[in-house]
Amino acid sequence: MDSEGHSTGTNLDTRTPSAVHQTLQLIQSDDPISKIQAAQEIRRLTKTSQRCRRQFSAAVKPLVDMLRSDSVDSNEAALLALLNLAVKDETNKISIVNAGALEPIISFLRSDSSNLQEHATTSLLTLSASSVNKPIISASGAIPLLVEILRHGSPQAKVDAVVALYNLSTHPDNLSLILEAEPIPSIVKLLKTSKKSSKTAEKCSALIESLVSFDEGRTALTSEEGGVLAVVEILESGSMQSREHAVGTLLTMCQSDRCKYREPILREGVIPGLLELTVQGTPEAQLKAQTLLRLLRETPYPRSELQPDTLENIVCNIISQIDGEDQSGKAKQMLAEMVQVSMEQSLRHLQQRALVCTPADLPITNCASEVPSK
Repeated sequence: MDSEGHSTGTNLDTRTPSAVHQTLQLIQSDDPISKIQAAQEIRRLTKTSQRCRRQFSAAVKPLVDMLRSDSVDSNEAALLALLNLAVKDETNKISIVNAGALEPIISFLRSDSSNLQEHATTSLLTLSASSVNKPIISASGAIPLLVEILRHGSPQAKVDAVVALYNLSTHPDNLSLILEAEPIPSIVKLLKTSKKSSKTAEKCSALIESLVSFDEGRTALTSEEGGVLAVVEILESGSMQSREHAVGTLLTMCQSDRCKYREPILREGVIPGLLELTVQGTPEAQLKAQTLLRLLRETPYPRSELQPDTLENIVCNIISQIDGEDQSGKAKQMLAEMVQVSMEQSLRHLQQRALVCTPADLPITNCASEVPSK
């Protein structure tokens, strides 16, 4: 093997169709060493070549059979080869699941081998990008185990788990299954420790937005210490897409029960970020921010201790003028006014943040809905 773990013993010239055929013969042989070498060769060749992924589609079944071997080396070689075969290839994704790969892959989520556990999580991330596979994966019992990885896995496994859960959440029937596994505390924790502008934060924010469409999700988020604050911080400092998910989360909460969620949202100092979002957000985020500002302003209940005379009057002025021709200039000017007149609330907000300290950002990579080849 070379330094990357690729086979050098077979000396295959894999540029020719006959070499592809030879590799396919080796993967179906009875010799365990030859099978591992062939799997490593398939992994190498399919890393960047879509043509090779098509050529080696016939290797799916023997590779899945290798997942059931008692050899960890055989398991790992086959899993990595299957992962590369599945990347950006919908047909292979479906074939891998149909060949029975889910049962051994899910068993690897419980493995004592951290490598197998990580590779299995990454494989489920990739396979769950297929709309055909989503209900099959959830029916296989993967969701509770992915949430367990999200709680206790390695940093990279946690990222892959949250993306896999996000992929699965886009199938409507899966949301209730995800909620039953109580993932929100772990999602919030990952959100706090991720860079606010990262893809990880984007997937966490998107998943939280979907989950708060259920009462159990809203209750879990507000019950988690610093949960609403974590969403507000993404609204302020996240990527454009993350900010849209964050404002969508808060809007869903406020629309579901304004009396219950208005104060918890205001308490985290959301107003400045919302004002900025009415100018700098995506069109959808701007609309949601304006709607949320209206909900936070309009209340038949007694004045709170958050000095709402100042806050609500400014918000009211914004809402009454935001539709004018000079929308951007007016909103920016009023944002400056907000910063000036809400000094005391901002100080309180910073004090609350100091009580909910977050660890340094984790050096985590890879957080697309489908991972690059390994």
